[in-house]
Amino acid sequence: MKELNIDEKRLQPRAVANAISMAKDSLVSAEDFEIMSDPRTKDIKRVYAYYQKKLAEYNAVDFDDINMKTVELLESESDVLEYYQNKFRHVLVDEYQDTNYAQFVLTKLLSDKHRNIMVVGDDDQSIYRFRGATIENILNFDKTYPDATVVKLEQNYRSTENILSAANA
Repeated sequence: MKELNIDEKRLQPRAVANAISMAKDSLVSAEDFEIMSDPRTKDIKRVYAYYQKKLAEYNAVDFDDINMKTVELLESESDVLEYYQNKFRHVLVDEYQDTNYAQFVLTKLLSDKHRNIMVVGDDDQSIYRFRGATIENILNFDKTYPDATVVKLEQNYRSTENILSAANA
């Protein structure tokens, strides 16, 4: 931000980092980052593009790039996609309620050929929205995979009725 002459008092670096992370979790590139009338959004786009340029110069990726670049690779290289679809004939995702859009697309790409995907999750335990998790992934699982069998495990063996009643209240 200093190299781009963006005042940290007007736009906090943490807010910029969060916006870039959320964009990557949504598979939105720096080029496609939406500019609204808010001048801060224009600055975030500038930082995002510059940040990606610097990462490329250092031949580096950040944590959010791991999923984003993997999705980009699988979507652009059909032979790579086919290789990994055959390598991972069965896909299991635990804590599916805490997956973001990029993770949803990645698991869908990997599982689309054989349609052997199993997810485990509890929509009542979604806690990572602040990190980009979207509860819609688990809520819409049966719409994404209409041939899926949904098994609900509604018996709790770890807590007493008093604890469950208090938690549910």
